[in-house]
Formats: sequence, C-alpha cells, structure tokens
Amino acid sequence: MECRPDARERTGTERISAGEPGRRENIPSRVWGLSGSALKWIAIVTMFIDHLGGSLFEIYVLNGFGTAPYQGFWDLPDFWIDNLLLLDRYLRMVGRIAFPIFCFLLVEGFCHTRNIRKYALRLGIFCLVSEVPFDLAFRGLPFYLQYQNVFFTLLLGLLGIWALEYFKGPKRIFGILTAVAAAVLADILHTDYGAFGVAFIEVLYLFRGRRALCTAAGVVCLFLYGGIEFIGALAFLPIHFYNGTRGRQPKYFFYVFYPVHLLALAAVGRIVIPYLLG
Repeated sequence: MECRPDARERTGTERISAGEPGRRENIPSRVWGLSGSALKWIAIVTMFIDHLGGSLFEIYVLNGFGTAPYQGFWDLPDFWIDNLLLLDRYLRMVGRIAFPIFCFLLVEGFCHTRNIRKYALRLGIFCLVSEVPFDLAFRGLPFYLQYQNVFFTLLLGLLGIWALEYFKGPKRIFGILTAVAAAVLADILHTDYGAFGVAFIEVLYLFRGRRALCTAAGVVCLFLYGGIEFIGALAFLPIHFYNGTRGRQPKYFFYVFYPVHLLALAAVGRIVIPYLLG
C-alpha cells in the first residue's frame, strides 16, 4: 500500500506533516480539529502519568525488582500498601492511551517526511540515548539487556512500513517478509511492546486513509493484546479528530523529553526519596 492522503486532507494553504518537520503540503488556512502537536501533548502527558506508576511507584516505592535504595514503604500498614497499588493501577490505565497515539504519529511522519533515512537515524540515536535512563527508571539498574526502550519498537516499526512501501508488485513478498522480521526482531530484543508494537504500527499504516477501518483494526489489536491494553482504544477518540496539520511544537522536544523525564524519575527514586525518608 502506498501512503495516500487521509480523506480529511484537502487543498488550500500550507500543510506541515504532524509526525515529521519539513514537508509542506496544502490544506485550508483554518482546519477544525486536533493538530499533530496537540496529539503529541496528549500522548506525552499520558505517557508521563503511566511512567509515574511504572517507574516511580512500581520500581522505587513498591520496590518491584528489589533494586530500590529505600525499602521502608513495605513497613506501612496493609491499608496504605493496597491504596498505593490501586493508585499505581489507575496511573497505568491512563497511560495506555499514549502508545497508540505515538504509533499513529509515526505513520504520519513516515508518510510525509522528505528524508526517511534521517527519520530512522534520529530514532536510532534516541534508542541509544534513552537506554540507560530507561533501565534506571524501569529496573533501577544502569544496564539491563532483557528489556529495551520504546524507541527500538518505533524504529523497527518504521523499518517495517518502509519495506511495505518500498517493495511493490512481484517484490511485495520481500516487504511482507521484512515487516514480519521487524516484528520478530522486536520480540528477540525484548523491546517495549515487542512484536505487538511493531505489528500495531504496520496495521495503522496499512489502513491509513480509511479512518473507520483504521480505528476498528487498532481497537481489535488492543483488545487481542490483553491485559489493560484495551483502554488504549480511547486513544482513537483524539486521533479521530486529527486534522492533518503539524501545529506548533519545539523541534525535537518530544524526542528529548523521553530520556530526560526517565532520568528525572530515576533521580527522584534513587536520590530524593531516600534523602527525605531514609
């Protein structure tokens, strides 16, 4: 399948890709709905809420992997422990909204970027930059090779849809095999969301431009994945109102925020909490 305009994209004044800066197209001067920037803010806020639970609560407060410097929270009465666990679950439920939005914007970025190689290189760089902060935040260790950050998933997803776009006609089978290989590699590397995350990106790409089918396919995937991931179906509400514009956003802010906020959470867990309560 080729990247094709969404049904809501029209000609008019200038359009800038939501997922990737640089490429400009035509749309009406005023378009109702949510820009790519607005979607990113929704994703980044819900991701941060999710990581408050997954990192600060589970790793450093509840000591889920036995690596927390301060372990006094387990001396609290069961009532407080139960409420901490409940709060953590609510935080994680809110966070399910982030990943589908990031995947949607990755597909949009792929379809509008002027240089896919640079796009892939940027994701690859932040795979490496984010790995130590990710390990500190989610395992309490500077190096943990059994679990890789979500930039690896996004990069493999990008490579998968790039192959699907590149190989046409009789060579289409190579694109399909590469897309499958990208998903398998995600599982081998133990990336965040694994093979499912890569396949989910590829599904959104295949149904791009058909809003109802894209939503239905995405929701089905999330329900099939199990656990509380079905809550991520709510992400398709703001996605439905995406208007095809990039919106105003600081360049590279959303890339940089990921490792920086993980380092901040790890610092709170490893330094601030033990200092205040130790």
